[in-house]
Formats: sequence, structure tokens, C-alpha cells
Amino acid sequence: MRASDVHRKRLLALGGNIAERTFRQSDRIRVNERIRAREIRVIDEDGGQLGVMQPFEAIKMAKEKGLDLVEISPTADPPVCKITDYGKYLYQANKKAHEQRKSSRGSQLKEVKFRPATAEHDYQVRKNQIIRFLGEGHKVRAMIFHRGREMAHQEVGRAKMTRLLGEIGENGQVETMPRMEGNVLVALLAPKKGVPASKPAGQQANAQQSQ
Repeated sequence: MRASDVHRKRLLALGGNIAERTFRQSDRIRVNERIRAREIRVIDEDGGQLGVMQPFEAIKMAKEKGLDLVEISPTADPPVCKITDYGKYLYQANKKAHEQRKSSRGSQLKEVKFRPATAEHDYQVRKNQIIRFLGEGHKVRAMIFHRGREMAHQEVGRAKMTRLLGEIGENGQVETMPRMEGNVLVALLAPKKGVPASKPAGQQANAQQSQ
């Protein structure tokens, strides 16, 4: 049994839905005798260049290794084909596409709300929410709402925002500096690339965002 056949069985064992999605993709990929170009550029399983040749030559090389010839760049001139395990190639292509879809929809704008008089416990919970959101790759709009007489003492809200930004520290970066928008002091925070976020300790992940 070829390596590609073994891998197909493993995929089926992992779950019908995954296997079904994977092999529908196979209809769009030419492999072995389905490759129609007269000449192709061939690379081996390690990415090494084997040069330009006719498909039947590359297919023979692939079969001698118990592998397949897969067309990976059909629009290139000449098309590029790789000697590889076809089942493994399909699995990795499907996994990469899934990760790209997950990444494209994963980043969101979160909002975390405070008041100038937010109690210390609630402040810590919401600060740790921000740290968690940043660690998950989201941007965060930190908002301090002022009501009634609080507008006459905006320095209280600004002091709380200054403290918050200082305690966020290396977990994120300030994308938009704090500014008043009506009765709300707003700052926009973004993940800091290359620096892992600290994990909130002993805080509830699902705590309320607003008072």
C-alpha cells in the first residue's frame, strides 16, 4: 500500500467531515497521470529543484519512491509539480486554508468599559480582560464613561486611564492616545507583536465589561 493510501485512511479515521472537505479539494488538484502539461518544472519532497522534464519522467521518479507527482503551481510557465505524498499534501493544504480563514476572522475590536469610580476588584477584572483580548490578537477600545458631576472632574478618569495604560505595559501598545469623545474617555490598544501577553491570574474570563 502506498504512503498516500495510508494517509487517506488516517484522514477518514479522524472524521468523515474533515476527509470529505479534504477530498473535494482534490478535484481541483492534478496528480500523476491527470497532469496535462507537456513539460513541467519538478521539485522533490525536500524542495530541491530537479529541473524541467516531461510528466511521465517525473511520475516514474515519484513511483520509485512510493510517492505521487502533484501539480502545485498550474499557472506557472512551465507548471510546477512536486514529488510528495498526495494524501499528506491534501491534509496540509486543507490545514493551511483553515488557519488562514481562522486568522482572517479571528481579529476583532473589543470594548471594555470603566467608570471613574470603578471599584478596585472590578478594575482588576476588566484590566485582565484587556490583557487576555490583546493576547488573543484583538484590538481593544478602553472606555471610561463620565456621568453627571463626573464631567467636572475629568482628571479622575484620566488618572485611571493613565494607570491602566501603564499596567498593560508590554502586553500591548497604544494605537490611539486617550481622548474625550463626548462624555467618554477613549484609548485604542493593539497587540504588541512578538511579545507574549501575560495571563490574567485568578480572574473570571467572563466577567462583565460594563458597570
